[in-house]
Amino acid sequence: MRKKILIAVNDMFFAARIRAVAEQLGVELKLAKQAEQVLELSRSEKPDLVIFDLNDIRYQPLDTIRRMKADPELAEIKIIGYLSHVQVELHRQATQAGCDQVLAKSAFTGLLPELLSE
Repeated sequence: MRKKILIAVNDMFFAARIRAVAEQLGVELKLAKQAEQVLELSRSEKPDLVIFDLNDIRYQPLDTIRRMKADPELAEIKIIGYLSHVQVELHRQATQAGCDQVLAKSAFTGLLPELLSE
């Protein structure tokens, strides 16, 4: 069965980078445009992984992550978030909200093939 990944990323550079790696790995990729769509697509598509740009307010990432982890239907979906390496407080908040892995943008980019193929 082909792996499915949902991305909550509006940054064109990162979305294109994720898409390119996903295509190389044969991973199915879906893009959510805003917070409610993350929840809707998570329910309908049952992704193996959701990736959040933790700085993009369109996705209300902390609230959306909390809602996913509180929903028995979505709680087991792995969530990875990325942010600037200097955002220590946001890193802490994302972890508390239930984000399974929080990475600096540079680490996220470097580990992308491994993250998408896990």
